[in-house]
Amino acid sequence: MVRLSDEFSMAKSYLVLEDGSVFEGEPFGYRESAAGEVVFSTGMSGYQESITDPSYGGQILVMTYPLVGNYGIHAHHSQSSRAHIKGLVVREYCKEPSPMYGGRTLDDFLKENNVPGISGIDTRALVIKIRTEGTLRGAITGDGRKIESLIKKLNQMPYPSDSNLVKEASSKKIIRYDHGKGLCVGLLDCGDMGGALRDIFPRFNVIVFPYDTPSDIIINSKVKGVILSNGPGNPSHPDLIKTTARTVSDLSTQMPLFGICLGGQIAAVAMGGTTYKMKFGHRGSNQPVKCDGRVFITSQNHGFAVDENSLDDREMVANQINVNDGTVEGLMHKNLPIFTSQYHPEASPGPWDTSFLFDKFAKAAKEGLR
Repeated sequence: MVRLSDEFSMAKSYLVLEDGSVFEGEPFGYRESAAGEVVFSTGMSGYQESITDPSYGGQILVMTYPLVGNYGIHAHHSQSSRAHIKGLVVREYCKEPSPMYGGRTLDDFLKENNVPGISGIDTRALVIKIRTEGTLRGAITGDGRKIESLIKKLNQMPYPSDSNLVKEASSKKIIRYDHGKGLCVGLLDCGDMGGALRDIFPRFNVIVFPYDTPSDIIINSKVKGVILSNGPGNPSHPDLIKTTARTVSDLSTQMPLFGICLGGQIAAVAMGGTTYKMKFGHRGSNQPVKCDGRVFITSQNHGFAVDENSLDDREMVANQINVNDGTVEGLMHKNLPIFTSQYHPEASPGPWDTSFLFDKFAKAAKEGLR
């Protein structure tokens, strides 16, 4: 008779890609199949922050660092109330994390959030494939008999960004936070992972607005400035152009604006620019960005970028560039207090090199349009 523990030790799991590639490994976490866009993160730590980041909606996340889960899962590190990834791929996951932080195991956390994991994968080979061929659709499954049919389904599956992922990640109602501060600012929520709120709470009262809030409601709330949050998906999605981008365009002459990641891309679209899908995106906590003659190390998570050529003869100009590939990492308006960062100055995970951008926004909110 085979014991239950023996069955688990012999279990196999498969990561199947749309190009027909199959990576065999061992299952952990939730034991069901899942499909999504396969992307990778280069951070050495921060796996929990990434798993709970709404910007990973619709995606299967590959961690390039070989050991994942070694410091467990602790509520303090979550960026939202749940996991947003479709699946997790690792070289090795730690079954017995360090007790230093008193956290739960990664396996338990994924089971609770219905996220399948697969370990024992050659993540180096997988990442090289993604970097060479571009982002691929894929699936995690435990049924090796259905691989051929699964490959056919993956080739017919829409990309996650074809749908309005922001609608799923955004708050569904207006939320007010009163900290007894003298000024109040707004956050247009495209899928904020919590870091932006953490950094502005000490400075202001905050009103969180759903992504599709009309501009008149925001203006009538008397906020002194608006942060356009990060979020998942395509910044040029038709639903966002009709709602969020229109609101940003209306607000641009009314108050200071600070766009973070997706929010910054939407600001570019609102000002007449265009965006494009990157080959494999930037995800990790070690991306170098050049700004004002200095290089900052930043935390990033995006698969789209602003086309710098589309900004010719526009009021928005690129003032920050990625050192690795030359893509746009930040914009500023020539005449208005509007600026953006493609990276995450709030980190979580990652360095706080650029947290001064929140000071810049605070100063702009206090000064207004003068």
